[in-house]
Amino acid sequence: MRTRVISEKREILDVIQRSQWCHLAMTDLHGKPYVIPMNFGFKDDVIYLHGAQHGKKIDILKEHPEVCINFTADHLLRYQNEQVACSWSMKYRSVLCYGEVEFIKEPEEKMAVFHIVMAQYTKGDFKFNPPAIREVNVWKVKVTKFEGRAYGY
Repeated sequence: MRTRVISEKREILDVIQRSQWCHLAMTDLHGKPYVIPMNFGFKDDVIYLHGAQHGKKIDILKEHPEVCINFTADHLLRYQNEQVACSWSMKYRSVLCYGEVEFIKEPEEKMAVFHIVMAQYTKGDFKFNPPAIREVNVWKVKVTKFEGRAYGY
């Protein structure tokens, strides 16, 4: 099997929509890579993320807003011969998204983002209390470039 490029937008969006989490990659304040898993929302080529008001990730993103976000789906361990280690591999679909973080401050826009994030994981109509909207840091990444790969599919 060979790795294949995912070039159709439909398939790229499918991988993102079926992912349970993403990995946010950034460059820390010392020029070192820093990657963390996050919940997310996605709509109209924009990735929405949220977290604490303060901390390492926020310090980094304010200084270095360029990010790469990874989504994966359809992981399946497989082998051709159970006794031959080199015949084992992992089937997968993966998408990388590139862009820059933009922080969202307006309460109405934050609430709209919370609905997008919740829609990624469940159906329903939700209410959000004012302290949650005020205290949570919310940001978006307008995707400027998509890259996709699949192995075994």
